[in-house]
Amino acid sequence: MSQRKAFLLRIDPELLEAVQRWADDDLRSVNAQIEFLLRRALRETGRMKESAPAREGRPDDRPRSK
Repeated sequence: MSQRKAFLLRIDPELLEAVQRWADDDLRSVNAQIEFLLRRALRETGRMKESAPAREGRPDDRPRSK
């Protein structure tokens, strides 16, 4: 299992609320949604290889079935 590192994130309440709604729509936790968005942004800007391993479980680029 991969190592996970925790850190504190200060975030505007309105932004957090919007991310929470999006996470709920995709059946993810807020933490998983933020990680998904960061991975996608890093891949799209060429700062992370496309083949970088995703977390174990479902692929990061697909929401769970509803």
